[in-house]
Amino acid sequence: MSPNGSDRSSRRPMRRKLLQVLTAGVVLATASGCTYKDFPRLGMPTPVTEEAPRILSLWQGSWAAALVTGILVWGLIIWSVIFHRRSRTKVEVPPQTRYNMPIEALYTVVPLIIVSVLFYFTARDESKLLSLAEKPAHTVNVVGYQWSWGFNYVEDVPGVKGDAKTDGNLEAIPDRFREDFPANAGGVYDAGIPGTVNPQTGNPGPTLWLPKGEKVRFVLTSRDVIHSFWVVPFLMKQDVIPGHTNSFEVTPTQEGTFLGKCAELCGVDHSRMLFNVKVVSPERYQQHLAELAKKGQTGYIPAGIEQTDPARNSETNKL
Repeated sequence: MSPNGSDRSSRRPMRRKLLQVLTAGVVLATASGCTYKDFPRLGMPTPVTEEAPRILSLWQGSWAAALVTGILVWGLIIWSVIFHRRSRTKVEVPPQTRYNMPIEALYTVVPLIIVSVLFYFTARDESKLLSLAEKPAHTVNVVGYQWSWGFNYVEDVPGVKGDAKTDGNLEAIPDRFREDFPANAGGVYDAGIPGTVNPQTGNPGPTLWLPKGEKVRFVLTSRDVIHSFWVVPFLMKQDVIPGHTNSFEVTPTQEGTFLGKCAELCGVDHSRMLFNVKVVSPERYQQHLAELAKKGQTGYIPAGIEQTDPARNSETNKL
C-alpha cells in the first residue's frame, strides 16, 4: 500500500469521530427544550423585578466576552493544527521560539484587561443592586432555620399593636435597619415547616406574599446555620448568616407565584428548604396581611442569632 493510501486510511477514524462529536452537539442543542425566544437569556429565567434585567445584562455580557475569547483561542488552536501539522511542513521538530517579548506581553496584558473589564461591570452592578432606599415601601424580615422559612411582615397592620423598633423578637436585627422600620409597626408573620405546601399550587414550602410595583426590602437573618435566600426569577440570591444581617431590595413587576429555595448546603434536609413567592396587587397584599392578623399571627417570630456589638457597629453606613 502506498504511503498516501495509508495516510488516507488513518484519517478516516479521526473524521468519523469528529462527525460523531458534531452530531452529539446538535442533538444536545436541539433536545434541551429551549426555544429561540429563550436563547437571548442564555438559560436565565424571565426577569420579574425591576432590578433583575441588570443581572441578566451582566450574565449576557459575560457570555459574550467568553464567546469572543473562546472563538479567538480555538481559532488560533485550529489554525496552528492545520497550517503547522507535520504532514504539511515535513518538519519533525519546528524551530522553537524563546523570549518573544511582544507575545509574552500580549498574553499577559490581554487577560489582565479582560479581568479588569469584568471586575468593573460586576462591581458597578453589585453596588447598584445592594444599594438601599432611604425608606422602602415595605420591609420583610426573612428568617431561615432548619428546615424551612419564616416571614416577618414589618407593617403597620390595622388593629395590630406593637412597635418593630423595640420588639424583642427582632433584637438580632441591627439598629441601622430597625431605624427604617415604620412607626408603630405591630406586624404579622407566617412561618413554615418542611411539610408546608401552597394551597393553590401544591408546591412545597411556605408562601411569601409581595405587592406588585412597590419596593420591598428583605432583611435576612438566621437562627442556626448559613442558608441562602434565592427566588429563582429574581435572578438574585443572598446568604442568610447567623450573627450577621444581609439585605437587598426588589420591586416586583409581574403577578404570579414563583419558586424559591435555599441555595446553601445547610444540612441533611437542605433539599426541603423550599418556599413560594406570590406577587399580587397592593390591595390584595394588604388584604393578605389582614387575613394573617385575623388568624392570630400577629407580632413577630424570633429573627435569629443576635450580632455581637463589634459586628453591629462595623457597618454603620448603608451600601
